[in-house]
Amino acid sequence: MTDEKKANSRSSSSGKLTVLRQHPMFRELEPEALDQLCRYAKPTSLKRGATIFSKGDAGLSLYAVISGTVKISVSSPDGRNAILNLISAGEIFGEVALLDGRERTADATANTSCEILVIDRREFLPFVKSQPVLAMKFIELLCDRLRWTSDQVEQVILQDLPRRLASALLGLTEKRKLDPASRTIAITQQEISEMVGMTRESINKQLRAWAGRDWVRLEHGAIVLLNPEPLRGLVEADEDEDD
Repeated sequence: MTDEKKANSRSSSSGKLTVLRQHPMFRELEPEALDQLCRYAKPTSLKRGATIFSKGDAGLSLYAVISGTVKISVSSPDGRNAILNLISAGEIFGEVALLDGRERTADATANTSCEILVIDRREFLPFVKSQPVLAMKFIELLCDRLRWTSDQVEQVILQDLPRRLASALLGLTEKRKLDPASRTIAITQQEISEMVGMTRESINKQLRAWAGRDWVRLEHGAIVLLNPEPLRGLVEADEDEDD
């Protein structure tokens, strides 16, 4: 093996180790176990728009995002789309079908050019059985997913557009731990409309109203949160009404 190939191999292993070690699921694993998990993880590069899996596919792998963003979505027979989640660097996805062995419940697509890790179910499940701490971690992860889904359903049923949009924007900034100095969310208005279940025209009208108050700034393919506090006030006012 040439020096260049050795360097690339060490860089790849280091990148995998960093992503897996920092995830709450795996950070408590012993170093030897983490090294073993890294050997199972196969890095893959994807171009924007590439299909990772489709609804109905067998759940044969677990995925972790090294860089870029993955879109989890569903579509209706008449062509309407709904974005269920945007998975960013450092997160995992595909765990539900991986664990129960049943079919995928949504589509996963590279929302940007991505680097991901793929861990085969045939290797991962025996590994989980050998690491009892992971069983509780998966229970915690699935509970988090359930709570998140409940929140999403509540927003769609009970909240009006401004509150749903404010909640979505704040959630994206907090989830990605964006730099307070920039708070730039790389998302199109069409994508945000598919997340909150409203038309693009309605989203554009609301965002322009907020831009006029200097709460946000609209850029090509991005939304910048200039002043998140009024948006947080909208969300918190809704929570107070529920109480």
